[in-house]
Amino acid sequence: MLIFLAFLYFFLACSVIWLALFPGGRASVLQVLGMLQRRLQWRVGGWQRSGNATLRASWSGARGAWFDGRRMLRRHWAWFAVGVPLVLIPTLLALLMRRPDMLPDYEPADTVVDAQVAALLKGEQLVPPAALPPLAFGTREVELVRPMLVDASRNWGLLRPEFSQRLLLVFKIMKEKYGYEMALLEGYRSPARQDMLAGMGSQVTNARAFQSWHQYGLAADCAFWRDSKLVISEKDPWAMRGYQLYGEVAESLGLTWGGRWTMMDFGHAELRMRGVMRH
Repeated sequence: MLIFLAFLYFFLACSVIWLALFPGGRASVLQVLGMLQRRLQWRVGGWQRSGNATLRASWSGARGAWFDGRRMLRRHWAWFAVGVPLVLIPTLLALLMRRPDMLPDYEPADTVVDAQVAALLKGEQLVPPAALPPLAFGTREVELVRPMLVDASRNWGLLRPEFSQRLLLVFKIMKEKYGYEMALLEGYRSPARQDMLAGMGSQVTNARAFQSWHQYGLAADCAFWRDSKLVISEKDPWAMRGYQLYGEVAESLGLTWGGRWTMMDFGHAELRMRGVMRH
């Protein structure tokens, strides 16, 4: 669909330039419109013409337009040499640099993941880890990085299984392969809480109620558990390395990682499912 729109833009832009810069182009268009008007008048007036005569007239008009176009191209070749690249190059660059998630309200189809991962997701049902003590989320260090985290929901049961099983698999890989123990900071988020966080400023979130995948049980914010403490800040080199690994693992399982966003959210991961978010 995006490619079709890009080519449609290219065609329309070329047409506008043609009509704006070349009088011959406008004359050809007027000629074609006049021919269509005459044909319509013939039909309304009930004029009877033979099929062969009509075909000859149409063929003659098409040949005339073709030769007029060739003459115009030869006469104004310099304009075409400059104008066509000006239209074509931005279009091609847009196609090469496009990212689907740049579009508002984009909802991709389910991501195809590695066959072994898909088999694991369909087979073994991973169990959430034991809940961390509530005091771990209310320390001064945590409040400085993630305010209002004490009241956040960490109920795995409120997350959709399609997402929670992928996220638990991320946790498993991070611990067994890289030695990072993950912690869920926040999963499901109510619309009221989403609006409250949005009211705290863009440094917290840009999404209002129902504009975040948290409201659909398809997003979570995570961090690391080390020495009986939460490690959230990416200023910690060990944590920053963990976030990079976390993003790679999450993306390999078909999740979207917030570390690639303009307003980077390294601990965020979400599963975008078609037909879920309507706003």
